[in-house]
Amino acid sequence: MYDELIDSGDLSIARKSVLPGTGFFLPDTLEDDLEDEQTAAALEGADVAVIADPDADGLACVALIREAYNDVQQIPEPDGEPTDASDAADAVDDADEETVSLAGEADEPLGEPEPTPHTVALIPASPHNVEDALARVAEYGDEGIDIFVCDLAPDRYEYVEEELEAALETGASVEWYDHHQWGDDVAASVRDAGATLVVGDSDKECSADVVYRSLEYEFGPMYEELATVTRDHDLWLREDPRSDDLADYAYWTDPVEYVEVVREYGVDLPDWVREFLEERRVEKEALIEQAVGRSEFRDIGGYSVGITYGRCSQNEVAEAMREQGADASVVVKPAGSASIRGTDEFQLCHKVAGKVNGGGHPKAAGCKPDIYDDMLDYANHWTTRGAVTKQVILDAFRDVVAEADAADDEQADE
Repeated sequence: MYDELIDSGDLSIARKSVLPGTGFFLPDTLEDDLEDEQTAAALEGADVAVIADPDADGLACVALIREAYNDVQQIPEPDGEPTDASDAADAVDDADEETVSLAGEADEPLGEPEPTPHTVALIPASPHNVEDALARVAEYGDEGIDIFVCDLAPDRYEYVEEELEAALETGASVEWYDHHQWGDDVAASVRDAGATLVVGDSDKECSADVVYRSLEYEFGPMYEELATVTRDHDLWLREDPRSDDLADYAYWTDPVEYVEVVREYGVDLPDWVREFLEERRVEKEALIEQAVGRSEFRDIGGYSVGITYGRCSQNEVAEAMREQGADASVVVKPAGSASIRGTDEFQLCHKVAGKVNGGGHPKAAGCKPDIYDDMLDYANHWTTRGAVTKQVILDAFRDVVAEADAADDEQADE
């Protein structure tokens, strides 16, 4: 296949909006080989491994842990161009919403290794491949390494059972910090295996908050502010405009760069980063406009559900649908995944996602329905703007609302 056929960098906004990024078309075997190489390089000589979701929340956890371990700082050159991972968040689609992550949407899905090995190694992962990251740390990490897992939650324990066991055999410890909705049985199994698990209240804390309060280290005010501002976006509070800057910067740059920049500058990003964000936001707003323009609304059990399709920043699109009256919103992505957003009126997003191969929070969740058997299914997905995926998710909404109504009726009869 010619490179230009899968290179989305030069596409018009209209076409870029409906097609996945270049990384989607990379074979899993190629990505696996590259990730093996990069993990081995990152872990060479490392005393600590941090497996983290590479969104602003997960990367803030890495910054906190590096500070606690007095890890060396590597500050990018202020007069240089930031590392442009070009839609890197599509590589961990919806990661900033603590949901399903897909490694196939980025234009350049794998970041560059850090120039000098850290004693605290960053191993990016998604909820759907956390077990792979655990296995790689077990294989390539030195005996006795400290292992942290941050901002990631497995849907079922059996998904990570063997890999966690291997990591515990290699590492001196495994500490797991998160704020997602955990099943009691999954949490109990992780703890019974020997890991230290701390799960924060998903309505009040982000994972950075959990790490900040859990580590036995006296963090300075800069890191307290980092956790606070990260929470502002991660819980979609949006009371501090700097939180959008953090989220966008984590979305667009390489995880390696993000961690070191916030360690140096905190939440007040330098001018060269702000200039970078301003440039990228031109395209971001155009993609948002495309997705909002496709939005439709359905009445499901008395709730207005907005649904659309497009490669875009799902939070802003969901907010636009909320402003048009949606109690819940769905943004279906070209790679087949979807973001589900709720409001105070609808707080069952995790239940909906759970019916279509996903999970998350009551007001923010994600999924990737298991309906893609071959590339013809994906071709249909792109040309119909996600018609089948939309229908599957709307059916899940109907089931969840019906179940909630039945539970309310049963409770009223008691």
